[in-house]
Amino acid sequence: MRFSPWEAKYLLRLAIPVFIAQVIQVLMGVVDTIMAGQVSPTDLAALSIATGLWIPVMLTLQGILLALTGIVAQHHGANDQNSIRQQFHQALYLAFGLTIVGFVVINWVSIPISYINMEPAVAAMSLDYINFVKFGLPAYLLFCTFRNVAEGKTLTKPALFISVLGLAVNIPANYIFIHGKFGMPTLGGAGCGVATAIVYWAMAAGMITYSYFSKKIDGRFLLKNPMKPDFPAIYSMFKMGLPISLATFFEVTLFACIPLFIASMGAVVVSGHQVAASVSTVLFMMPLSLAMAITIRVGNLAGQKNYSQMKQAIFTSFMLAIGISAIVASITFIGREFISGIYSDDPEVIILASSILVLACFYQLPDALQVAANGVLRGLKYTKPISYITFLSYWVIGFSLGYVLARTDLIVEPLGPHGFWLGIIVGLTIAAVLLITTVVKRLKNETYN
Repeated sequence: MRFSPWEAKYLLRLAIPVFIAQVIQVLMGVVDTIMAGQVSPTDLAALSIATGLWIPVMLTLQGILLALTGIVAQHHGANDQNSIRQQFHQALYLAFGLTIVGFVVINWVSIPISYINMEPAVAAMSLDYINFVKFGLPAYLLFCTFRNVAEGKTLTKPALFISVLGLAVNIPANYIFIHGKFGMPTLGGAGCGVATAIVYWAMAAGMITYSYFSKKIDGRFLLKNPMKPDFPAIYSMFKMGLPISLATFFEVTLFACIPLFIASMGAVVVSGHQVAASVSTVLFMMPLSLAMAITIRVGNLAGQKNYSQMKQAIFTSFMLAIGISAIVASITFIGREFISGIYSDDPEVIILASSILVLACFYQLPDALQVAANGVLRGLKYTKPISYITFLSYWVIGFSLGYVLARTDLIVEPLGPHGFWLGIIVGLTIAAVLLITTVVKRLKNETYN
């Protein structure tokens, strides 16, 4: 097997719009943080707590619908437009069901908030944010459904354009509902929840409109003659998407829980970890975008039954992941102090964050490889192993080892936050080995020979 420059260029052409779209969506969160922070610390704290509860729910539900990308990619490769239309309609029913589940879960969110020791004003504003933003959930899942169809057809630019629209709506909507302009109530940080819900509906409307008039997506064909629910098909899609969703949940909760276990070490330690975690989130978008491109390419070639080219694309994707991880690690290492300084002007926080970012450099390679393997398995529509491999690697091994290194002297003297990051490196490395091994075994299946 050899590296294919053509495949590398094609994968990057698919991945770059996805990466930019993800960066724009992160910028929306940055805008919320800045605008809420300008009001008061109470508003900023409420926003932080509310988004910490809301985002895992949203990403978990979105992860289930990601199965549609691989399904559409294979049907697109086989030029089977009728099957794409059928799967799209069933995905809409699935999105509706997930919306109901999301509302039920969100209505219970007051329970974890009641267990968090915070000021009553912060708790009340956090609940207000969640009660506002939840009305955007059906729109967000609708947007994801149309986006997954477009990306399965190798069209990754539409989501980029729609994300720009979302950012353009987000800024004025925040201003109006935070400060109570144009006759609207003054909601403070909770106004970001209203703004985000409006953004989701704007993005859904934009994506539906684009899909309807796009000849490549052929939205008119997709939307005509609504089909009845096919419960076996819906369950099959849910079953395929659940491991993807659980993998996302395991990773999001892993990073969310670490601050709880280092909180007693002081504000500087928590801040240093948070800076490094925030930087790592942005860096992770590069291999994640590549993984989405890999899913599309592998799915298309599997649908064409062009298994020789598919294997070459997979090999190239792993080589590309290694190259991207080397570039990201180098930039992180060289610019670690400058990057940390953007987040904080406290010398102690900068020193701690910079030292953690050195460790973050070491996990770029296994992280890129494990997420690339994840993308391959999604393209092959073989997602079952993803959930238990990520749970075993992230939590059973990574978090447990991290806790032992960070908080106990069972192996070495307590390392503080560095111990958790060493645990993450080990966990991601094991995930990469297991997922790549799963890919290799799957490709040896007689179906692909």
